[in-house]
Amino acid sequence: MGSPSPAVDERPFAVEVVDAETGRGVPLVELKTVHQMRFLTDSAGIAVIDAPELIGIETYFFVSSHGYEYPSDGFGYRGVRLQVEPGAVARVELPRVNIAERLYRVTGGGIYGESIRIGRKPPIEEPLVNGLVFGQDSVFTIPYRGRLWWFWGDTSRPGYPLGNFHMSGATTDLPGGGGIDPNVGINLKYFVDENGFSRPMARMPGDGPTWLSGFAVLPDEDGRERLYAGYAKIKPPLTTYERGICRFDDETEQFERVAVFSDPEGLAPNGHAVPIDDQTGTTFLHFATPYPLVRVEARPEAMTDASRYEAFTCLEERNPPRVERDEQGRPVYRWRAGAAVLGPKEQAELIEAGRMAEGEGLLNLRDIETGDPVFAHAGTVSPNAHRGRWVMITTQLFGRSVLGEVWYAEADSPIGPWAYARRIVTHDQYSFYNPLHHRAFDEDGGRVLFFEGTYTELFSGAGVTTPRYDYNQIMYRLDLDDPRLNLPVAWYRVRDAEGRERFRPIGSLGERPGEGRVAFFALDRPGDGTVPVVEVDGENGITLEVDGEAEETLCFHALPADATDPPPGTVPLVAVRDDQGRIDVRVGDEPLPDGWERLGEPICRVWLRPGPERQPLYP
Repeated sequence: MGSPSPAVDERPFAVEVVDAETGRGVPLVELKTVHQMRFLTDSAGIAVIDAPELIGIETYFFVSSHGYEYPSDGFGYRGVRLQVEPGAVARVELPRVNIAERLYRVTGGGIYGESIRIGRKPPIEEPLVNGLVFGQDSVFTIPYRGRLWWFWGDTSRPGYPLGNFHMSGATTDLPGGGGIDPNVGINLKYFVDENGFSRPMARMPGDGPTWLSGFAVLPDEDGRERLYAGYAKIKPPLTTYERGICRFDDETEQFERVAVFSDPEGLAPNGHAVPIDDQTGTTFLHFATPYPLVRVEARPEAMTDASRYEAFTCLEERNPPRVERDEQGRPVYRWRAGAAVLGPKEQAELIEAGRMAEGEGLLNLRDIETGDPVFAHAGTVSPNAHRGRWVMITTQLFGRSVLGEVWYAEADSPIGPWAYARRIVTHDQYSFYNPLHHRAFDEDGGRVLFFEGTYTELFSGAGVTTPRYDYNQIMYRLDLDDPRLNLPVAWYRVRDAEGRERFRPIGSLGERPGEGRVAFFALDRPGDGTVPVVEVDGENGITLEVDGEAEETLCFHALPADATDPPPGTVPLVAVRDDQGRIDVRVGDEPLPDGWERLGEPICRVWLRPGPERQPLYP
């Protein structure tokens, strides 16, 4: 006869992992024992340690999480020893490497499951299962009828491996209108079927899933606002066989097809729509993926007409397409109806084929740390009042992980110049795609941003999925005043009222120049180790000097000319003089016109212009 089983105290032991900087609980932290038991924190940073063999003994836990790093000991191990006692809660502070802070999981089951097990009250109304949703792909949001509307792609459920493949939907109250603080969580109110499961919102005719994108609110002829979106019908293996436009019926609370496009490969709503006025004041919907290079006039009759869509490109409609060039041989970028989209992949192929030179393309995102190209995959572009510029949140194709790296960049217009970007989130061997910046949640005039994306093992090759979190949406917060987001911006050659050439940024959402001559990139605010560069009026022109007098005009901030180990992409800025005595500056080793010569030592170091000198802005 065996010995009786030992009595087990059912009060759980828990670990609370908090961000070392903010003190907030960190979701998605793995605590692993030396015998390979794994425990995962919930959205409050709580992990319940429920292995009975650990009770009463000191236990070592390896601590790991995407974008966070626990200090290592002398043997290189990153973890902590904890005494496992029933009913106790141990607190672990975890340093963050990511610039953006992970806040919580938005969708799926057990969002606050561990917190509830130790008796803590979650901040949201449905902390365990909401709408019987266990997983959701790729979120879109849009303000409509006084609320914020949420739509997702394929949605999984508890009862069977196959779920809803025709878009799910929910609503929330807007911040300031009854919605809870987005720093805390999201109270989703799903549209559900008779079984309580998140029901299809857009079952378009035809086989296969229905995916929507490009959501927009537009007025009908009677002035009534209606919600529109582009739809795509999908067949294996992820092939689009039909595209068109659908409209939300406020009575049935379903999307209905209103237009079918004849060419499923032609221009259509794809990505996130952002309304932008052109030079004439006409409002267009630009569809960001993440570059907003497809547009259509923001009217229902235009959105439903495939012939009205335009792409911003230098490619003429020929077979194969040809780069249109001006008399000086420069590519001519303009909006063209029915043209193919010239994205990062297509631009790279043109350069490799010798049909376009390096520096002639508009899509030149670079890693500010290494100078390497960043091939933006998907994301959003939005105006930001705090920075006075357009900001991009995007993922990277084939970076350190497959679709797991998130980047931040700024530009003077939605067209660009998009040049230098900073990695703000990394996911180790895991994907995090289709990020969405929630403009409705911006705080402090746009200083603080919120964005989320789909966290999934799909495409990553990791081979091991994360329980509860996989194939769900995770929210992040980003403070634009973080000094690491002080990125170089374009400095343009402009002429003042007296015809003298000066260097100025645009950096104002109110300005709408059609084009600018980009000289170089520099900082518009002080940074670590930078020097101020001022304008000095002289008889022979305006010169630039470092550390000038107070009465002189501060121009920009740059690196000192003798900077040790200068970052990739930086070059000397040098003064030049012509045979008439006129003064100017040039970047690096760029050729000088006849009659000009370089003067003395470099003034400072600035960042190289990666794209064309003549930059389209608001065409």
